[in-house]
Amino acid sequence: MKSSSELPTRWNGLRPPRAAVLLAVSGALLVCPGAWAGADLPDKEEAAAILGQFRRSVWQEPTYGEFELRQMPRHGEERTYSGRFWGSRNEEGPVTRFEIDGAPGGVSRHILIQGGPQFQIWTAGGPGAGKPDPAAMLAPLVPGVEIAPFDLLPMPYLYWLDSDLVGVRRIRGRQAYVYMMTPPADFPAGSPAIKAVRAYLDAQYNALEQSEVLKADGGVAKTLSLLELRKVGQRWIPKDMDVRTEATRNKTRLSLTSIGIGVALDPGVFDPSLLGERMGPPSGGKVQRL
Repeated sequence: MKSSSELPTRWNGLRPPRAAVLLAVSGALLVCPGAWAGADLPDKEEAAAILGQFRRSVWQEPTYGEFELRQMPRHGEERTYSGRFWGSRNEEGPVTRFEIDGAPGGVSRHILIQGGPQFQIWTAGGPGAGKPDPAAMLAPLVPGVEIAPFDLLPMPYLYWLDSDLVGVRRIRGRQAYVYMMTPPADFPAGSPAIKAVRAYLDAQYNALEQSEVLKADGGVAKTLSLLELRKVGQRWIPKDMDVRTEATRNKTRLSLTSIGIGVALDPGVFDPSLLGERMGPPSGGKVQRL
């Protein structure tokens, strides 16, 4: 995340929040500084440094947030679900816990994601320990929504070794470096249709502006787009993101409703054996309503 003195008052192309203007929790809950805003395409070493900085910036400080998932089908009824997340870092990389409430009277779904080179995911649909669940990576957070754990921090494709800077493109009026990220051979079963992910990192601030999941034929299967940034204290954070399935044009919007940065998190939050337990927000009064 970046202090207000270092950011412009508005990102061109991003909708300002009334008086002023999240990346994607999704995308990444951060806007971090970059030193690569020149017009020339960086060489391979510098391109790796840009991506490395972005990886390290995920959950630089322990973070707690609350959000809404707004299911927006092209045809049919809209639905809204609520959820919470906790983000931090351990020796393996960024780690995130999500709790998503189901339909009225439904069971809350809990997901734990260990990011880094050794990506892991656990799920729990009720009291008890979480279970390793690789297939959950591509499954909807709630039946019918477009967002899966694959689309949220820490996004597994950020750590695929086959990641190349392939060009520069303007996204919503801003220059972005375009990375093509190809999955490894051991990418979990059930995902052979994913040929690659194309990610767009803002050239000045190294923030993820957009990503596209590519099908085997090279077409776009799903698009994640950053919509709005919001100022919290001296920081700018991602506020809204959309994930759209291109074949159906159905989309789901994730909107942050509360955020706490630099909070004290109970280590048990990230313990798979406690994943089925419902956790409360951190104490200390540092969670701010957006």
